[in-house]
Amino acid sequence: MREQFDVLVENLAQEFGHDIISSSVARNELKLEVRKDTFPVIAAHIKKNHHVQLISEHAVDLREKDGSFHIYLIFSLPKEDHFVTIRTRIDASDPTFRSITPEIYAANWFEREIMEGFGIVPVGHPDPRPIRLYDDWPSGTYPMRKDFDLSSHVPRTPSGYEYRKVEGEGVFEVPVGPVHAGVIEPGHFRFSVAGESILHLEIRMGYVHKGLEKLSESMRYDHGVFLAERISGDNGFTHSLAYCQAIESIAGIGVPDRARFLRTVYSEMERIYNLFGDIGGIAMDVAFSVGAQNLYLLKERALSLNEKATGSRLLRSVNRIGGVNKDIDADMKKKISTELVGIKLDFDDVVETLTGMASLLDRVETTGTLPTDAAKNFNVVGPIARASGIDRDVRRDHPYAAYDEVSFSVPSYREGDVYARMMVKIEEVLESISIIEQAMDRMPQGPLFTEAAEVPEGNVGMSLTETHRGEAMHWVLSGNGMPYRHKVRDASFLNWPAIEQAVLGNIIPDFPLVNKSFNLSYSGNDL
Repeated sequence: MREQFDVLVENLAQEFGHDIISSSVARNELKLEVRKDTFPVIAAHIKKNHHVQLISEHAVDLREKDGSFHIYLIFSLPKEDHFVTIRTRIDASDPTFRSITPEIYAANWFEREIMEGFGIVPVGHPDPRPIRLYDDWPSGTYPMRKDFDLSSHVPRTPSGYEYRKVEGEGVFEVPVGPVHAGVIEPGHFRFSVAGESILHLEIRMGYVHKGLEKLSESMRYDHGVFLAERISGDNGFTHSLAYCQAIESIAGIGVPDRARFLRTVYSEMERIYNLFGDIGGIAMDVAFSVGAQNLYLLKERALSLNEKATGSRLLRSVNRIGGVNKDIDADMKKKISTELVGIKLDFDDVVETLTGMASLLDRVETTGTLPTDAAKNFNVVGPIARASGIDRDVRRDHPYAAYDEVSFSVPSYREGDVYARMMVKIEEVLESISIIEQAMDRMPQGPLFTEAAEVPEGNVGMSLTETHRGEAMHWVLSGNGMPYRHKVRDASFLNWPAIEQAVLGNIIPDFPLVNKSFNLSYSGNDL
């Protein structure tokens, strides 16, 4: 199907022919270079008039090559598996461009990221505060520029972060974090409340910013696989898969069929153990300890199964550029199938109890509601989107590995509350088990990998994968033996801002439950 894509190409040529410097269509992607002054106009036109979803907006420092920065804006057309990439040049002598956030709100954090990392100012941005760099980071020091030395000592300058305030009689601020009880990463949540009702929430991230994108620019391509596994530890397999697929695209490496099916199996094994943890967290936060412990036991069984199959509970060192390192023989295939049958039976029992408890349903129904319109505005992905009526799943819309050779449904609800998010995740566990069984049954014989070829310099590769939280994107501009620019976008980067909307009108004691129903990654967001 190309109808929508062809209409878009024709429409842009008619509306903006004089503003488009160059255009090309390669495989399933339309690539445009446009003038800086019309960049936001064309972006807003595409978003308004075509059924597209924002994938990324990011910058590349190409001053040493052509004296400019480049801004890339990527949209997807999920119903036809196509992409649109818009690029514009920003002269180094005037590092500014007009913000698209007023027209496309989901670009908000992307443009703040560009500003603090590259020093390129999105003029007209409604909230130009940093999102990752520390409060005492010196002004005028931009770590993503090519002339920034990652090993340098950066002097600190006293400064502070200004939180937005809600004024009014009886309005109080309640700061939570960044250090929390339990084994979780740091993030700051500042509530404005009247009584117990939440009027405003501001989320502050960046406490575990590690400079991973910058670090990747100094690592060989094969070493980058290990870095990708550590972006967000609980979905290291799907992140490393996205990275491998981006490099494979650049180098023209064909992945053996057996490896494609194995990647599908391992992706779903990763999804299952994480979803058990997500659902168990919801049960724990409504004080259903027995249900939570049963779900955590299922998570442990899934992790142990990962270890038996690959030697790693978290599926580390399984992916490689060109394929996989670990096979599943006939004996292991039987063990996986047998264990999944038992896991499914026990999971069905837990779900029957969960969904039949009036006290639990009272806590999760209508709590933390994210309406469909708001979800679209924030451009949320994964189970959060599907629980708010957005039918979006990369495995189906932009299939990779062997997902186009197995059958599965994409659960979707419209309520947008904690209950809907819980039910989406419950149904996804069952779909994942089915996908694993199908992939193992249909998996052909053959090699596990193709030997890595030379990665040509100056080419771009992009890959999307569906983690248990939603889309992970890896975009790579190849350099000499290592990435020239490696852009990573975890699902959490899109989903964190939506929590600020979902908690409004709720009470503070329900915030942990709402937060757990999203269950986002601090590390994946902070990079």
